[in-house]
Amino acid sequence: MGKNISEKTLQDLEFLTVLQYVATHCISGLGKEKVLEIRPIANRKTLFKELYLVNEYLSSFQNDNRVPNHGFDDITDSVKRVAIENSFIETEAFLKVAKTSLTVNEQIVFFKKFQIIFPTFFELTQKIEFTTYINDEIKQIIEISGEVKNNASPGLNQIRKDINAIRGKISASFSSALSKAIAAGYLDDIKETVVDNQRVLAVMAMHRRKVEGSMLGSSKSGGIVYMAPQATLAYSREYQNLIYEEKQEVIKILRDLATTIRPFVTLLEDYLNFLAHLDMIGAKAKYAHQHQGVLPKITSSKKIFFKNAYHPILWKKNKENKIDTVSQSITLHEKQQIIVISGPNAGGKSITLKTIGLLQVMLQSGILIPVDERSESYIFDTILTDIGDNQSIENQLSTYSYRLKNMRYFLKKCDENTLFLIDEFGTGTDPELGGALAEIFLEEFYHKKAFGIITTHYSNLKVLANELENVTNANMQFDEHSLEPLYKLFIGQAGSSFTFEVAQKNGIPFGLINRAKKRVETEKIRLDKTISKLQQERNRLQKNSENFEKQHSKEVEYLENLKQKEQKIQEKLEGFQELYDNNQKMLSFGRKMNEFLNKFFQTNNKKELLASLNKWVSDERVKHLKKNPEKPKTVSQKRQAIIQKKRQEEIIQLVENEVLKKVVKVREEKIIEENKIAKEKENYNFKINDRVRIIDSNTVGTIDKIDKKTVTINYGIFTTKTSLEKLELVEKAK
Repeated sequence: MGKNISEKTLQDLEFLTVLQYVATHCISGLGKEKVLEIRPIANRKTLFKELYLVNEYLSSFQNDNRVPNHGFDDITDSVKRVAIENSFIETEAFLKVAKTSLTVNEQIVFFKKFQIIFPTFFELTQKIEFTTYINDEIKQIIEISGEVKNNASPGLNQIRKDINAIRGKISASFSSALSKAIAAGYLDDIKETVVDNQRVLAVMAMHRRKVEGSMLGSSKSGGIVYMAPQATLAYSREYQNLIYEEKQEVIKILRDLATTIRPFVTLLEDYLNFLAHLDMIGAKAKYAHQHQGVLPKITSSKKIFFKNAYHPILWKKNKENKIDTVSQSITLHEKQQIIVISGPNAGGKSITLKTIGLLQVMLQSGILIPVDERSESYIFDTILTDIGDNQSIENQLSTYSYRLKNMRYFLKKCDENTLFLIDEFGTGTDPELGGALAEIFLEEFYHKKAFGIITTHYSNLKVLANELENVTNANMQFDEHSLEPLYKLFIGQAGSSFTFEVAQKNGIPFGLINRAKKRVETEKIRLDKTISKLQQERNRLQKNSENFEKQHSKEVEYLENLKQKEQKIQEKLEGFQELYDNNQKMLSFGRKMNEFLNKFFQTNNKKELLASLNKWVSDERVKHLKKNPEKPKTVSQKRQAIIQKKRQEEIIQLVENEVLKKVVKVREEKIIEENKIAKEKENYNFKINDRVRIIDSNTVGTIDKIDKKTVTINYGIFTTKTSLEKLELVEKAK
């Protein structure tokens, strides 16, 4: 089967009905089976060969070189039996095998002779072995009548001679006994008759004991008995033995013949397959001849151009009812990728859609199609259909649910090598919602570059068809005066549903129709106003969006500046931190020196002071070396280090003084600010809706109620009461 052409698609398009019509043209049971199994052919090379074969067979009807008779018997069972060791088949079965071989060989010779007219058939038959051996061997043993020939074996020849001799003796002995019985007056008037394939004397019952022989029966009245003469009986027994020997000899000969034929079993199977295939091709060609089917040009570029196309099933039914069928011409290509057919029901939208789908499936199954010979088509990998009310009672799905599942399958399978056909697109639910969803689906199919035809009543899909570049509106034409359908497709314009006109024609009062028209006009005005408002809102939103973009751009720029400032501040902080660490270190040293001096003032022990000082210096040096291992220094480096140390000490002193000044200043400012806030809070009268928090608490609430010095605070999920003194203002009420 084609890659993605499902059985459901074939059923939707009534493809199986076409196969039943094709099958009626077969001349064999195997051919009919093969026709009913026809499905789209996935392999393009195989498909083209099949189409060429059918076309060549069809051409034979117009020229003098008709394909020879290829009628055949189904010898499948006979071939299977011959394949079994030590088996045999009846003579009639052997003759059918011979006829099959002969028929195929005639085809091989014919197509070789006319290979210019039938090039594809010639190529096909050249793959089958030509041999007369099977036919020759069978005809050498078996007569055309079905009898095994006397000379099939020496034994059979002798047995049959003996049989003929014994038949002569039987005849002579019976004639002798008959003459004697007549002369003696023992026989009835009929004299003789036949019982169990044997001649007997019609002896009168009163004389039965006077005639030598065996009684084989009697008349209904009992007046006559039928007797076989004694001499004839002896010869008959010998005759029966010879007949048995003949039968055994024939079986032996047929076994030998089966053994001779057995190596050709595979070839015979090939013969059968070829003849069944040929029967199928012949049936397709006869069907095409009946329906004016042709092979259109198969293009490599994506394109469908069906000129004067007929729906074959409709054509057949109309012909039986002596009604003319209107042909359709339709084109799909890159610039007209999807056609949206609209218009009233009963105008032929669905049949047009089915015509395209059915003809495409027929073509991809190797069947010629009823179109103008100048038509063209492309071979699609996938053909998807959603036609008719496919409500699934079994699964209890609504029509809309079913169709949505179908759309999901479409979206999954749909690509640029897809042809999709959807009847009554989007129906089954609320028109506005269904129409909106149908738009989205249609856009998806369009962007996937799929080819397709849809029928619809939705106005929004007609509008969308006008908006999308490669989607085209179409309608089924109606006679504007009689409102009778013309069943003719018109490309390029959406169809009117003729709702009011059809209502008028069917006797709906003018008053009601005019009211309905006014209602429609009112709704249109309301819709226009709504659209206008929406347009204004859209413009406003567009301006806001542009302002937001500008604002965002400024914010990004401001944020970048803040980041740069933050980086500079961070660098300064790092410098201050380093100075602060050095300062702390110097303060630590000062405190230590102060400690030593205080102790010295108390004890006045200079020796102890120097010892403690040396020990402390030594410990500090060890700590310093651990952190900063000392490298050997040159004289200039040592001098440089002394100068640098002095500079550092000067800088530290300056920074320390500056820091102390700033710390003092900050503390003073903070105390002033705190006093100011405290004074404000002390004098502030709290109001309802002020945002506050209880002192030493992080949770912020809103004042709901003030009763003298008691206040109720609402935290959103709960409320609490407290006194005004415990409150701290966070944000004044707006």
